[in-house]
Amino acid sequence: MSIHDIRWQTPEQAVAKIKSGERVLIGSGAAEPSRLVQALAARAGELERVNILHILTLGDAPYVSPQCAKAFRHTAFFIGHNVREAVQEGRADFMPIFLSEIPALFERRLPLDWALVQLSPPDRHGFCTVGVSADVVVSAIRHARHVIAEINPRMPRTSGNTLIRAADLFAACKVDYALPELPVDKIDETSSAIGKHVAGLIDDGDCLQLGIGAIPNAVLAELRNHKHLGLHTEMLSDGIVDLVDCGAIDCSRKNYHPDKAICSFAMGTRRLYDFVDDNPFVEFYGNEFVNDPFNVARNDRMVAVNSAIQIDLTGQVNADSFGSRPYSGIGGQVDFIRGASRSRGGKPIIALPSTAKCGELSRITHMLAPGAGVVTSRGDVHYVVTEYGVADLYAKGIQARARALIEIAHPKFREQLENEAFDLKYLTRRLVRPEKPAKGKAK
Repeated sequence: MSIHDIRWQTPEQAVAKIKSGERVLIGSGAAEPSRLVQALAARAGELERVNILHILTLGDAPYVSPQCAKAFRHTAFFIGHNVREAVQEGRADFMPIFLSEIPALFERRLPLDWALVQLSPPDRHGFCTVGVSADVVVSAIRHARHVIAEINPRMPRTSGNTLIRAADLFAACKVDYALPELPVDKIDETSSAIGKHVAGLIDDGDCLQLGIGAIPNAVLAELRNHKHLGLHTEMLSDGIVDLVDCGAIDCSRKNYHPDKAICSFAMGTRRLYDFVDDNPFVEFYGNEFVNDPFNVARNDRMVAVNSAIQIDLTGQVNADSFGSRPYSGIGGQVDFIRGASRSRGGKPIIALPSTAKCGELSRITHMLAPGAGVVTSRGDVHYVVTEYGVADLYAKGIQARARALIEIAHPKFREQLENEAFDLKYLTRRLVRPEKPAKGKAK
């Protein structure tokens, strides 16, 4: 088949053959095929029990609205803002799973009837690319019975394992709209302090994995004077572009994929999308490759920086729920924490503010909230960083861990944490504090 054999259809025509009870994957992040999603949602009155799967998407999610409950049932591999309410109310489901393992599901456990994706236009040889999202999409395209693609001239053409033969598509739809963008989170005083502590653990020539948000941005901002940094990361963000532009990231000392920045998806502003467009320095691969802990570990001096909602005094990390309420997902945290811990000279890091709710709640706690999920086990945790410093928990007993974590908790919670640790037998003595003078007596 040639480029001339592409089956061009409207979005409405393309989704018309999706049947009740079938399983549909929707493309990820900024590459969500929003016109196909809208066309599918418009068929809610004639469909039943269509199972929709995806990781984080940036567009709307009309299929999780209450009026679509009979037609669609959504399963989130990672909970984004657009489906969070539906998951928490039980109208949608959440599957806890390592991101590295999702691609294999489409071959072995969750066969796909349809994959709805967005691609860059075909080149003169008839090959499109998956653009800014390889993640689970490459596997979905490979294993789905039918693939429907939006072809968008504004989708960057990317390198790596990204090529898709346009003539193999069940249908293709011509669209032309800007990719959704994520604004760059501002760095506040707390995230700036955390960024400085994390950057202090990073040396010239280290290989990095970071996500998105104020803390990763703060870390990246502190690395501009570093040299020869490498990149093997699940997500590519705008802060990475700054470090490439200033020469801090050049991947020249990587022993695995030298001279290449490796990622699975890019999500940010138009500046980021322009940066990856036709850029051979950046290579995109699926999560089964990028997130595989053994591949992560093949990078010497791998530094993985991930976040948390809570951590208890033994080192258990909750990163996906507020108590029993699901909030996000496991994602790639465990993949990279384990990969970095196995890397020669690697450093797995959990970074989080010391408090939540405007300083009223300690994120370092004697025990996780009831129902909270343990994403990263106490056996996997090495470094924990707050704005108050760095706690190295690796190869330490419970008493040493509790003491180290109390020292980087917010000062107003330290005495309470110490008393709770004593009651739990994590510490053998309470902190000795001077007694307050009795009323009426001289101070």
